[in-house]
Amino acid sequence: MSSRDHERWATRPVGRRLAQIGIHPLAVPTPFAIGAVNAYLLAGDPVTLIDTGPNLATSLVALSRLLAGVGYAVEDIEVLVITHTHADHLGLTALVAERAGAEVCALDRAASFIENVDREMAAEDDFAARLMRRHGIDQDVTDALRSVATIVRGLAAPAAVTRPLSDGDEVVLGGRRLRVLHRPGHSPADMVLHDLDNRVLVAGDHLLSRVSSNALVTRPLDGASQAGRTRPLLDYRRSLLATRELDVDLVLGGHGPPVQDHRALIDERLHRQSLRAQRILELLSNGPRTAHELALDIWGRVAFTQAYLTVSEVLGHLDLLMSDGLVTEDRSGPVIRFAHTLRKS
Repeated sequence: MSSRDHERWATRPVGRRLAQIGIHPLAVPTPFAIGAVNAYLLAGDPVTLIDTGPNLATSLVALSRLLAGVGYAVEDIEVLVITHTHADHLGLTALVAERAGAEVCALDRAASFIENVDREMAAEDDFAARLMRRHGIDQDVTDALRSVATIVRGLAAPAAVTRPLSDGDEVVLGGRRLRVLHRPGHSPADMVLHDLDNRVLVAGDHLLSRVSSNALVTRPLDGASQAGRTRPLLDYRRSLLATRELDVDLVLGGHGPPVQDHRALIDERLHRQSLRAQRILELLSNGPRTAHELALDIWGRVAFTQAYLTVSEVLGHLDLLMSDGLVTEDRSGPVIRFAHTLRKS
């Protein structure tokens, strides 16, 4: 959400309601295509900031200015909460925590990643390069993406998690009761916070109003074998169905304006996923394909920076089709190929 978008909706009823209950969205700029990341200040005891923005001087200056706009300073923050392990959400954590003397909270299964983010992100980059080659992406593309990933790693910084949170915990932050809920999919350790009394869900990138969250293929959090990988779209669909059951009026995402009808949006996202899976199944009726070939069939020649995202997207839908017994995976060669189980000979 840009600062202009923020100003536009903040003056509307939903924005006024959030201000009345002491929740202040702060649109912190990032260098990413998606734009600003939404940090959320909870103005209560203890004063709490959810997510921070990337580790950039410009983002820190903007965060300080945005806090001042709602009557606070970085030094006033008593608790920091990190919703997940991506650089645009955790980058400034260590710096803000040191300046404010703040406690740092994150989901227990994300704590080691955040504390060792340089090592973990480098391992993710190694994993991504292997996965791309295994699914048909050329070596020159993977090499170029490794160079870009090195730059992105600089936007994160390790931070000590002083208070790990577990799925189902109930905590008091910013003067309100919050239930901690694990919602894997966009990342393995996505966490959302349910404001029980105000019927608000602070959702990180779990559910975004304007774009569908990428269900990125990653290493398992336990650092399993090189062959192991997450099945993020299957996880994400389960997570969305669990969120659909929550009794909330507003979902506050990590980018863009709030979601005011989460059930309708989730139904739309699930439907679109099913349509995409059907499209991939139709493409496989013409014969076995690699994930990269399927991505090219769907999106054509996209910018090389999108190669991993598109292959992740295809793999997620292939996992969905394989879970229904409609697709098989042939791992016998140097490149993995997928086939329609009902394809006519």
